[in-house]
Amino acid sequence: MQIEILTKNDLNQFKTELLEELKVIISKAKPNATPQKEWLKSYEVRKLLNISPGTLQTMRVNGIISYSKVGGIFFHSYADICKLLEGKNK
Repeated sequence: MQIEILTKNDLNQFKTELLEELKVIISKAKPNATPQKEWLKSYEVRKLLNISPGTLQTMRVNGIISYSKVGGIFFHSYADICKLLEGKNK
């Protein structure tokens, strides 16, 4: 078995490529979309980003994606998700 060492630069490059792919997926998903709601529930965010529930939870725990919790339901700001995808949330 060959061992491969990853550096911070490798991870930053991966992050950049992943965000670019997500932008492409989102732009293809709704090219002529009507204005989005201001707040999205977790299932809507997962569908929008095409990620699993565990990935979304990890993003919340690590502070990658902001949220508000009301009565046991997580809400995510659509504007914050857009900023994340644009790379402004570094």
